[in-house]
Amino acid sequence: MNKSIRTRALTGTALALAVTTVLSACGGEEKASSDAKAEGTPSTKPATAVNQPLVAGFDGGLYILDGESLELRKTIDLPGFNRLNPAGDKDHVVVSTDAGFRMLDAAGQTLTDIEYKGAKPGHVVRHAGRTVLFTDGTGEVNVFDPADLSSGKKPQGRTYASAEAHHGVAIELANGELLSTLGTEEKRTGALVLDKDNKELARYEKCPGVHGEAAAQNEAVGVGCEDGILIYQDGKFTKVEAPDDYGRIGNQAGSDVSPILLGDYKTDAEAELERPTRISLIDTEKKKLRLVDLGTSYSFRSLARGPEGEALVLGTDGAVHVIDPASGKTEKKIPVVGTWQEPLDWQQPRPTLFVRGGTAYVSDPNKKALHAVDLKTGKEITSVTLPRSTNELSGVVAGH
Repeated sequence: MNKSIRTRALTGTALALAVTTVLSACGGEEKASSDAKAEGTPSTKPATAVNQPLVAGFDGGLYILDGESLELRKTIDLPGFNRLNPAGDKDHVVVSTDAGFRMLDAAGQTLTDIEYKGAKPGHVVRHAGRTVLFTDGTGEVNVFDPADLSSGKKPQGRTYASAEAHHGVAIELANGELLSTLGTEEKRTGALVLDKDNKELARYEKCPGVHGEAAAQNEAVGVGCEDGILIYQDGKFTKVEAPDDYGRIGNQAGSDVSPILLGDYKTDAEAELERPTRISLIDTEKKKLRLVDLGTSYSFRSLARGPEGEALVLGTDGAVHVIDPASGKTEKKIPVVGTWQEPLDWQQPRPTLFVRGGTAYVSDPNKKALHAVDLKTGKEITSVTLPRSTNELSGVVAGH
């Protein structure tokens, strides 16, 4: 049953938001911890700029690779468990350390002095020319124009302090509205929307366990719930209910050229780690949810979208499943790595999918390998063996 709530001006307490990366557990609900200091030390002096750089994290540092040849161009020492996200320009990647968000100039092969300090740095969201950081430990939201990173100085931007710190997510829309999750450390309940002056415009508080975000065509924004998904578009919230009493959609992937969001789908609230085989496809125009069984499980690092809006899922069968989001039909399977199983600890390495343009990059930690695959032809472009097994995988992605 769909529940639609019209936007109305409300006074209220605050907001919290976070984005597609999280030290306090994006894949599950576990909390990350590290005793190591997040101090970056470039190992060598960079020569020339890296072309379309990729960044792969390993235990104790970062690899910077050429995006076309996959040549390893630089190793940077960085202790601790570090998460990676595109910053939104052609040069930078956001590194979430245990001390806060740091900006890595991946093209220039160096960690910059730009830092957003705070405990439990969480989601990083890019949309409508803005990048949003959510710090779970403080509830602070920072919004900036990624083009300003080129100055080498911390960008001037919008800030917001949530009413209470929590593991959240936020996104700024093209009109300046800021959507952010609501919750506490113990309980997350929904989302609210603020205007440019941080005045509350709308709220919805029946989205238990709210987690993750993605934007679809025509700026329909979805945030996951434990019983479906909440959609915000054109000034109003609409709840799309799951077919199960507990039907958790915690991770989503969207595309500007498709009205349909790709999400995961879990039904066992008591599982130590559920390994689902079904995905969710959420039609933001019709406000309907479809479940599709892939016949293989996947992890929270398995979801992505292709250049034409294709839904992409890296299965534990070792293949990238290319799915038509409108029909739910699997159009092809692209074998890339061997079979694998998601580890119980969400911080442990597992094959990871990162997509940029028409190229899918897939890591294979068991073989210390990284592969580049052409999504259109299904053929491998190139691959590389790295000195150590990698965990997080990301790269520069200009534009939103």
